[in-house]
Amino acid sequence: MNKVVTFGEIMLRLSTERHLRFSQAKTYTATYGGGEFNVAVSLANYGVPAEFVTRIPDNDIGQCARGEMIKRKVMNDNVVLGGQRLGIYFLETGAGTRGSKVVYDRANSSMAEITEGMIDWEKVFEGATLFHWSGVTPAISQTAADVCLEGLKVAKRKGITISSDLNYRSKLWNYGKTPSEIMPQLLAYSDIILGDLDTAFFMLGKEKIKPNYNDLTTLPKLYEQLFTLVPNLKTVATTLRYSVSASHQQIGGVLYSDKQLYTAEVRDVTPVVDRVGSGDAFMGGLLYGLLNEQFDLQQSLNFAVAACCLKHTIYGDYNLCTVEEVDNMAKGNLTGKVLR
Repeated sequence: MNKVVTFGEIMLRLSTERHLRFSQAKTYTATYGGGEFNVAVSLANYGVPAEFVTRIPDNDIGQCARGEMIKRKVMNDNVVLGGQRLGIYFLETGAGTRGSKVVYDRANSSMAEITEGMIDWEKVFEGATLFHWSGVTPAISQTAADVCLEGLKVAKRKGITISSDLNYRSKLWNYGKTPSEIMPQLLAYSDIILGDLDTAFFMLGKEKIKPNYNDLTTLPKLYEQLFTLVPNLKTVATTLRYSVSASHQQIGGVLYSDKQLYTAEVRDVTPVVDRVGSGDAFMGGLLYGLLNEQFDLQQSLNFAVAACCLKHTIYGDYNLCTVEEVDNMAKGNLTGKVLR
């Protein structure tokens, strides 16, 4: 497979230990993560050449983040150095009926202050077959949205497939613009979209809808409406998540392409070790399937759902599973037996 490029922000993640609340924590576990970087890690684990493009500060913390890219075998030749700080997010991990909480500290980060012209997109896309971005990046600042658009234009001119994860984060859209003012222009370049239909229509500035993902008769009509709004769209997928509790999730998926609807069996995931990054694991699994000539669309969806399920069992932002492990689960091996 040719190179996949992802673009976004890598952050320092500070998590409370043993499900403690913020008010109880005396220490925090430091790791790294971020939506688009998480996707790159998944793809690298699957043997796909993956490059992450971002901006980080030229200081010790920035270099630690870059070291994480190297550790996870993610190419980072086009990372831009500059700015004063790496973005941070604090995580309070829930349990049972108490949900998790995230507090962002990423204002004025190096990535939030990125500007057009800092990234040599022509160089970035040499040998690339796909460019992935998510709705998190244009949410952090107007200039980040501008640079994302800059990259999308070059990618489209070069004939590179473009994928996007809607990733709506209400806490981030605070620089004076709403998603409907920014996202339609960016999503117009997308060939592949991952996200809920209601989120997609909301970001595109259309009337809110409440899709019933169990109604396989009306669902294709709603997806067709999305296709009319995004002219380049070829494939759209939705992660189905039914939250029984913070410790028990049910995960499935839907995919729509070429007027055909595909569904994946809903699977129980319990106990949940770490839910953060599970959507990125779905995205990474989906892209692997779509790029794999040996997979059809049903297999791609099944692989994405299995990857998402397995991520819930892994601490940290990344899905550290191999193709064999994901494929094994996709084929129905749910026993969790020790491999000897």
